[in-house]
Amino acid sequence: MKSHLIGILLSVWIAVSPALYFHSGEREEKCIIEDIPSDTLITGSYKLLLSKLYGPQGTFSFTSHLPGEHNICLQSNSTKLISFGGSKLRIHLDIRVGEHFLDEAIAQAKDKVNEVNFRLGHLIEQIHHISKEQNYHREREEYFRLTSEETNSNILWWALAQTLILMLVGIWQMKCLKDFFIAKKLV
Repeated sequence: MKSHLIGILLSVWIAVSPALYFHSGEREEKCIIEDIPSDTLITGSYKLLLSKLYGPQGTFSFTSHLPGEHNICLQSNSTKLISFGGSKLRIHLDIRVGEHFLDEAIAQAKDKVNEVNFRLGHLIEQIHHISKEQNYHREREEYFRLTSEETNSNILWWALAQTLILMLVGIWQMKCLKDFFIAKKLV
């Protein structure tokens, strides 16, 4: 129960947290790893600090076809950073997983009934995304549970094998010691 609460709080914090930024040098690649369920839309936007040289901003999007970790990498292919004395390029990056944005201008242009229908459709889409995320995490949890149970079973058998080996070595040592004492006529 406690771990579920922590997971929910972490998810809420990540959802409301601002975008991240990082510095990138000439032809330097920066990657972010996202754990994404299958058939999920990923959208991202970026802004560059040196916007006069590189363009002010850009966006990208893709849909994941397989569940698991996905690497999202950005790389500068410009050599113009040399003129700044090897300075770093500051990149602001905002990645949204499974979200489809509401365009408020479109929603305001429609009458109230269509606006409610539009918002309802958006909420239903969010519910489907949350359900897909939960199913994905259930599958991962089941996989890790099975792996943990198999590992625990292997550890048990290894402990039993070690105990048996130690007992056999002890019996063998006692027999050798007894034979030694008999051979030396100490017993």
